[in-house]
Amino acid sequence: MTGAKLSWREWLMLALVSLALYLPGFTSLPPTDRDESRYVVTTNRMIDTGDVVDLRFQDQPRYVQPAGIYWLQSASAAVLGGADHSAIWAYRIPSLLGALAAVLMTAWLGAHFFGRQVGLAAAVLLASCFSLNFEARIAKIDATLLACITGAQLALMRAYIEPKIGRWTSAAFWIALGVGLLVKGPLVVLVSGATILALVIWDRKARWLLNLRPAWGPLLTLAIALPWFVAIGVMTHGDFYSRSLMRNFLGKVGTSEQGHKGPPGYHLALLIGAFWPASLLAFRAVGFAWRERATPLIRFLLCWLIPSWMVFELVATKLPHYVLPTYPALALIAAAALFAPQVENKTRGWVFALVCVLWLGVSAAIAGLGPAIEMREQHLTDGLAIGLALASFAAACGALYLLWRKRLAFAVAALTLAALISWTNVFAVVAPKLTHVWLSAEINRQARALQPCLGSRLVTTPYSEPSLVFLYGWRRTVLSPDGGAAASAFAANPACNVALIGETDRQAFLEGVAVRRAAVREAGHFDGRNYSNGANLHLTFYVAAQAPLQTPQGR
Repeated sequence: MTGAKLSWREWLMLALVSLALYLPGFTSLPPTDRDESRYVVTTNRMIDTGDVVDLRFQDQPRYVQPAGIYWLQSASAAVLGGADHSAIWAYRIPSLLGALAAVLMTAWLGAHFFGRQVGLAAAVLLASCFSLNFEARIAKIDATLLACITGAQLALMRAYIEPKIGRWTSAAFWIALGVGLLVKGPLVVLVSGATILALVIWDRKARWLLNLRPAWGPLLTLAIALPWFVAIGVMTHGDFYSRSLMRNFLGKVGTSEQGHKGPPGYHLALLIGAFWPASLLAFRAVGFAWRERATPLIRFLLCWLIPSWMVFELVATKLPHYVLPTYPALALIAAAALFAPQVENKTRGWVFALVCVLWLGVSAAIAGLGPAIEMREQHLTDGLAIGLALASFAAACGALYLLWRKRLAFAVAALTLAALISWTNVFAVVAPKLTHVWLSAEINRQARALQPCLGSRLVTTPYSEPSLVFLYGWRRTVLSPDGGAAASAFAANPACNVALIGETDRQAFLEGVAVRRAAVREAGHFDGRNYSNGANLHLTFYVAAQAPLQTPQGR
């Protein structure tokens, strides 16, 4: 253990590098479907109603996770989201800050236990990986959860390694658990609990756990989390627990949800892309981790990484970001191996050469992701996207060359540059221009141009993406299950409402409004492909027959 500390200039550099990675596209990306938009609609309703306990998407219970993330998003959107809380980027601030906090805590861990070089390298490797870059830009739970888990693991690692730790470090562990429980429920306990269990089994001793002050520490966790959990249990008569814990959390273990499934080994197979570009150094570090497994530092990181990873591999429901809580440990091992003299010769082994070839292929695919998406969705590419793709791949090749020449710090810098160029290309240059993809934004524009009254309701079927609910307003958007239900909702105020009806529901809608004596006329057409489910949509806008017609330009 070195006990090294980073200078304020190094902390500032890490923060600026992280922001440079995460901010491109942060404000220009429209709300995405479906998870992000479900979060922000629930948060928007919380702001409007002032109900900070019961969680609902419009009027439907959203008992998937606790309220913590919605409180954070509500605070951010209320301050930064404008008068009507409609700025999507304001809801993303907790994710951005969570990602930044996880990076900085990883830097502290690396510097304190391995030295300044390792701390800086581990932080930028984590900051630049694909999974965290995606989560930092999206108003979801995972980046914030990562900050809670990294904070708990930081305190836990100090308790394991150091003979004595201060009360504040012990308190930080229990506070991180309490906040993590409010954000995502038991997952933070799963990661820290699996780490503790693995260490106790490995060492056959548990006395070091007294460092955590178990006599009073759990009271801190309960003081933070228990009030809301009691309140939601009473308010919903236990329904929250049956849905959140039994269906959502435990239900994912035995059965896959929404088609998100994969065999054991799924996360390992995706690691080279999900952890890119740092996956190059992660694979390089395997031999180092095995040889050094007896040292307390590496042992702790392996017990952080392997047991939780195995759990995520065994559960039936799988998504690439599920293993994100293990990435700080992976980044620390990769950085420690990078600067360990005894593994320098491994950069020229034939096994590592094969890894490099595979990694270069993935680098080429990721570098070309922006132009490929643009060509697929828009049937064109621009010079800027192609130029950035070439620059990203050149940086990746440069990183390999620098690693081979043992210019280790420069190799890490080149990897970070490759990531910066690629993520800027995908999230800031290409994605915001995909108007054919962002259907809700265009539907919202057309519906607002057509509305006969101030505050007209939009009745829609079968297109029912949560992003449209956020953009048009959760009170004013009616998601109907079929044409008959849409006709009933429209006829409640036909002079003021707007309907958006798919061709398969058109006949039922027209018959329904006729029965209710609500004459309508077509006010525009809209064609597009829903990227959430791949469905090609042919939609028609309807307004009351006597309403003034302001047909927008369709597509």
